[in-house]
Amino acid sequence: MSSTQQLEHAVAASEERPEGLPQPNQEPANGVSRKPRPKRPNYNEIHAKPLPLDVYALPAFIPHNPISIVRLFISLISKSLWSPKSHIVIHRAYYSAETQSIHVTDPASIRALWEQGFWGKGSLSRSEPQWLVAEKRRRGAQASKTSTEVTQSRREERRQFKLERAKAQREAIEQQLRQEGKIVSDANINKLVGSDAKDITKPEDATATPAINENTDGPAAPADAEADLEVDIVDLEHLQLTPEEAFFLTYVLGALQVVNVDTQAPMDLAQHYPAWYLLRVYCAHASSSGESDDLERALTHLRTAYRMSNDATRVDPAMTCIPPIEPDNPFLMKYVVFHHFRSLGWVVRPGVKFAVDYLLYIRGPAFTHAEFAIMIIPSYSAPYWTEQTDGQAQVRAAEKERRDWWWFHRLNRVQTQVMKTLMLVYVEVPAPWDADYMSLDGFKLDIGSILKKYTVREFVFKRWSPSRNRD
Repeated sequence: MSSTQQLEHAVAASEERPEGLPQPNQEPANGVSRKPRPKRPNYNEIHAKPLPLDVYALPAFIPHNPISIVRLFISLISKSLWSPKSHIVIHRAYYSAETQSIHVTDPASIRALWEQGFWGKGSLSRSEPQWLVAEKRRRGAQASKTSTEVTQSRREERRQFKLERAKAQREAIEQQLRQEGKIVSDANINKLVGSDAKDITKPEDATATPAINENTDGPAAPADAEADLEVDIVDLEHLQLTPEEAFFLTYVLGALQVVNVDTQAPMDLAQHYPAWYLLRVYCAHASSSGESDDLERALTHLRTAYRMSNDATRVDPAMTCIPPIEPDNPFLMKYVVFHHFRSLGWVVRPGVKFAVDYLLYIRGPAFTHAEFAIMIIPSYSAPYWTEQTDGQAQVRAAEKERRDWWWFHRLNRVQTQVMKTLMLVYVEVPAPWDADYMSLDGFKLDIGSILKKYTVREFVFKRWSPSRNRD
């Protein structure tokens, strides 16, 4: 066996059982036990309710047990006479035209919406609204860690483990060379050890612990001082909902009210908008070309028409600035897909991080990673788009439907790297249906009949691997 093969054999042996590192069921050589990880929260209890609703299940019916029939009958009679409330709390929010998102500012509503279905994200956090907890911990008023800090600490532990493993491999190689009476440069040793060795500058660096921010101003503050500090910290974070999430909560679940903040009334007493008006507002923002003046003019006329419709008067036909809703409006395309998968029980989250429209979770981001990545593609196969004589509708449909191979290859490459299954969702675009928007009856939309015009087709694209797909 050559010296190079002996060195590689020593490296492999050190990788299997590095010197100076404990095995999974073995105490470290120096007798110092590894610090146990903090106990994780009970997410099954925190996120016990998948939706911000209260559901009252009937007793189980057992055919061979006559008592179960009596219990079922009594439950039906009692709930028919005294109907329980499914919406104990209705959350309130307001629409921000600057961010094109819906803001929830009440702390109780923020926690409820996140814990009961993973709705929205914290404005100052990556996902879960945890800025206040992190700020309290930074100031020393709270000892618990946020999920982001727990993730960061785990990454640091893995980094320290790699450094210790590289150090053990280096010591094994040096010992093997000393036994053979050979002298090899540090560059060759680093090449044999691997990429982890480049982080080792000194022997004591491999076992150094990360720096901990300690309070050097004096002794620890007493309990009453910590309580005063906790009271002084103002929560600057709010919950941001996408228009699709807010519209589902408003129209389908009835658990959210988007109020008018233009008036001087407080949010608790402000008037909330109906779902059909919110649909027009969200579609107007989604179809805007970026000109703020045109958008503001359209929204002003839209609010005027809404007030006229509340007064039971006819909408002014001169207000031609009110844009009709196109059948392939970007908000409608995204909401139809969001409505489809949320109704099937999936947790739908924005997928901009992975260059897709949505991510699908089985239970939520607190339990598992997203399994599917969704990309929405409009489909213009309705007779209206093929029977037009002028050809403009066909050209527009072809431009929006066109996807080249390189676009698909880049998209699939990203999803393969992050271990997600790519799903292409085709939304069938119907013929224009908002032609009568200038009349009073046409201005108030029938959302149910509109959603029935759209159909969804899923196409799952999965990479075939010979080593994994043998069966």
